[in-house]
Amino acid sequence: MSQGRPCIQLQGPGEEFRLTNLDKVFWPEGLTKLDLIAYYVDMAPVILPYLQHRPLVLKRYPDGITGEAFYQKECPAYAPEWVVTLPVYHADGDKTINYVLCNNEATLAWLANQGCIEMHAWLSSAGHLEYPDIAVMDLDPAEGTTFADVLEIALLVNQALKEFRLTGYPKTSGARGLHIFIPLYPRWTFREVTSAVGFLAQLIVQVYPRKATTEHLIQKRGDKVYLDYLQNVRGRAMAFPYSLRPLPGAPVSAPLTWEEVAAKKITPGDFNIHTIGRRLEECGDLYRELLERPNDLAPLLELTEV
Repeated sequence: MSQGRPCIQLQGPGEEFRLTNLDKVFWPEGLTKLDLIAYYVDMAPVILPYLQHRPLVLKRYPDGITGEAFYQKECPAYAPEWVVTLPVYHADGDKTINYVLCNNEATLAWLANQGCIEMHAWLSSAGHLEYPDIAVMDLDPAEGTTFADVLEIALLVNQALKEFRLTGYPKTSGARGLHIFIPLYPRWTFREVTSAVGFLAQLIVQVYPRKATTEHLIQKRGDKVYLDYLQNVRGRAMAFPYSLRPLPGAPVSAPLTWEEVAAKKITPGDFNIHTIGRRLEECGDLYRELLERPNDLAPLLELTEV
């Protein structure tokens, strides 16, 4: 991103706000808050289709990735009036939270101006909040585990998905792991989806117990890849496609092809704020079918205990 960019043009009448502290360094290598905002404005056409109508959980980095960060679910009272929110009742805390919905470029830019480096969204949308339209298998490597190990486990997940006529879409987490998004018809509850993805995870552990685990306690995972299916519970939010991550080099959670996963020649650092634009030019949006080809979870659910 150009650090000398003088201004950012936003779309939409009345969608105005003041950009602040644009010269503040957000990444140690010199990327600034302006670079952060400019990235999301430039990437809005490809990012927004995935975020629209989904409640967001904000994680704010007011002083960049080396400063303190904090989570925020409730939309700030000072938000512009054009920022759309969704009230969601949480029985566990007996309270209603007004989540931000990122439905347009201006909101995306405003979130970046609030120091939101990552875009964490629910796996369900406003129209069917209790029925997720995305399931996720989150592959999280333990210390001593390589990214090649993660890719190997991902291939096993893909093979298992195919056995149940399901299509998964891999992407780098932006850190050391990998996410596999599975688009769904919004017909099943979070509990049912968690059970189904958990069943798949257990299958992988049975096939490859030396490198795969579903052990929740970090100290008991050893040097294995953790198949985290518990991300599919109500209220959890995942880093969505093309989200920046708060790590050195400004990595991006980048969609992959299964061919790239099988070749094992990629590293998470290959995809970052500097390279993702060229990748989109060369490969297009590899996640575009995610929104168009939902899967039927019924055959898999027949084998679970829900």
